[in-house]
Amino acid sequence: MLTGLTGLTGLTDGAPPAALQAALEERLAGADRAWLHEALAEAEAEAEAEAGSPGPADRPPWSLPTWETRFAEAGRHCHPAQAGPPGPGAQDLADAARVLLLHAVRADHATATRLYTHGTAAERRAVLLALPHLSDVPAGSALPLVEDALRTNDTRLVAAAVGGYAAAHLDQHAWRHAVLKCLFTGVPVGAVADLAGRAAGDAELARMLRDYAAERTAAGRPVPEGLDRVLALTAAPTQES
Repeated sequence: MLTGLTGLTGLTDGAPPAALQAALEERLAGADRAWLHEALAEAEAEAEAEAGSPGPADRPPWSLPTWETRFAEAGRHCHPAQAGPPGPGAQDLADAARVLLLHAVRADHATATRLYTHGTAAERRAVLLALPHLSDVPAGSALPLVEDALRTNDTRLVAAAVGGYAAAHLDQHAWRHAVLKCLFTGVPVGAVADLAGRAAGDAELARMLRDYAAERTAAGRPVPEGLDRVLALTAAPTQES
């Protein structure tokens, strides 16, 4: 079981679904744990039924699958247990529940894209967090979703966008700009997955960071917290060195 988890990325990024579910259940109130069990069972059953069906599910075109209704309502059913361990708040718990639902239903590229495009900010964030867990989404195919999130100024969306999927699939040029975006918007650089590995030996990132720090200083503005940490990481040798 995962312990000591705090914040959005600590609860969702990199943890296998079974460990994520155990950590989530530990933090949910009793009625909400029951809701989660039922919602995941429904999602798994719908995924099995669709996998065994030769064609699309037989439902009215205006009707949502049950799991999508659960996905939308997760924010109303994920409250921290009063006696549970300190850690993530209700928004983070709902993020984790939505990630688990997407994994349970085996969401593919089309489903992830549709939910992101038409979803609320919280639902879009959950799609981004779920991407590393979705084996039916071809590698790199969901990068347009990450790129869209990085164009926003929603800090929780940006934080979700720089998780494990971005670390694995963003090219170095785009990744550097994602790091700068975190500094611009105040997203802690600790949200950036594989920060040390990808920053190591990156002279161009170091130049960008120094230029940005110089611009801020010349304008009489503080240098963002975290910039010196990233700059120090660029001085480390790469793994190939």
